[in-house]
Amino acid sequence: MSLVELIAQADERGLAASGLACLDRCVPLLGGEDDVLRPLWASLADGDLWGDWGARVTKVRGELGVGDVEGEGGGFGGGAVEDEAALLARRMLAAVPGERSPGALREWADACSVAALRIHRLLDPMARRTEAGGTSVTARREGRTEGMSPLVAAELRRQVIVLELLAGHGANGVRQALDVSTEGRRVLRAVVSRRARGKV
Repeated sequence: MSLVELIAQADERGLAASGLACLDRCVPLLGGEDDVLRPLWASLADGDLWGDWGARVTKVRGELGVGDVEGEGGGFGGGAVEDEAALLARRMLAAVPGERSPGALREWADACSVAALRIHRLLDPMARRTEAGGTSVTARREGRTEGMSPLVAAELRRQVIVLELLAGHGANGVRQALDVSTEGRRVLRAVVSRRARGKV
């Protein structure tokens, strides 16, 4: 099943986890600590998914200095590519739905999926060489995966795994989804670090 199909079939918890996992992997671009999104992950594992979700979202945005979508700038300061990637990550956080709404969650999860893949493509020099002018992110999400760079392919795979975990295990899959996201965040942090040192 393609990523697009998985998102279309996901329930509220699956959609929230999908979007949050994409955002969590991109935390290195936001200048945040690794555990900055833990309160939101905890909400997903709770029986009452939406208990204090909105308050936790507001708190995380404040900690990372992220406001509304229109007011967001890049904020990375490392160059055009890094600034574009950081802006995409900030928009993911700025757009988190604060209230229970399946339509808003699906739109957010879908946008986060696209943004996270674009971020990985932007930061991967191999992707810029092999995919320039080639297959779109949309096509990748629909299942056309030939010729992807390893970094982009790994991000696509993680997005699929998170949705499958939540579809198969519900709240019990949140811990495993967090582990998948943590692995991806470490990879992206290493990529960002290498770029900052001028080695990419």
